[in-house]
Amino acid sequence: MLPPSSNFDLAAWYLSVPTDDDGNGRADSIYEAELNSGYGNSNYFYTGEDGGMVFRCPIAGFKTSTNTSYTRTELRGMLRRGDTSISTQGVNKNNWVFSSAPIAAREAAGGVDGVLRATLAVNHVTTTGDSGQTGRVIVGQIHANDDEPLRLYYRKLPDNSKGSIYIAHEIKGGDDTWYEMIGSRSSSASNPEDGIALNEIFSYEIKVEGNTLIVTIFREGKDDVIQMVDMSESGYDTEDQYMYFKAGVYNQNNSGDDSDYVQATFYALENSHTEYED
Repeated sequence: MLPPSSNFDLAAWYLSVPTDDDGNGRADSIYEAELNSGYGNSNYFYTGEDGGMVFRCPIAGFKTSTNTSYTRTELRGMLRRGDTSISTQGVNKNNWVFSSAPIAAREAAGGVDGVLRATLAVNHVTTTGDSGQTGRVIVGQIHANDDEPLRLYYRKLPDNSKGSIYIAHEIKGGDDTWYEMIGSRSSSASNPEDGIALNEIFSYEIKVEGNTLIVTIFREGKDDVIQMVDMSESGYDTEDQYMYFKAGVYNQNNSGDDSDYVQATFYALENSHTEYED
């Protein structure tokens, strides 16, 4: 019966939910102080019966901006930890940069490089809509100013009993490069023998060291699955590019029934950076 912040330190996060209580036409943002002081929403963000932090997001709902195609219930890293004198955007103490960035950017940023670790289970994915969109959800991200160095997907097709894990690395101002880690991202993929079922607990680690991205999937009793990405030509090691982690559920279906939804329960969530003092 406790709110998520009673079980998780949410002082360095804010939450987007697909409601519009303030009437501005966009998804509501719950900033650090309110989020870490007992905020909960029985429809979208709450504590499950097992104590996990539940993120739920239907297809229908308000979006974070006009440039966004999908709804989300998702945390965004906020290294400022409630210090509203620091802007949410920019190379500043709220965001982090690669250690390959110029020294001026490293000194101005709130952190250098970063690691995001989570333990979770995906409980539900969409089953309606276009075949290219059903079953997709993003459960972790690295976001830059405008682009996304990393998106971590879970996808389970309606006829399969297990889901796949894959990632996308977006070149700054360019195209996505895809890497399949467990199973396939294909909309017609067969059931992945080594896939992850709904409600099966697994962990991920997203790590940046300079221009190297390392994503690892951990499962009890199974070998780790690791994917490395060379980002030296991706354009993020400049003086004006800043990063932030995201975690939760970012629904990747906008063609299904309004009430169809994605849901995941997180059991652990932590992020760390060098040169960061919380």
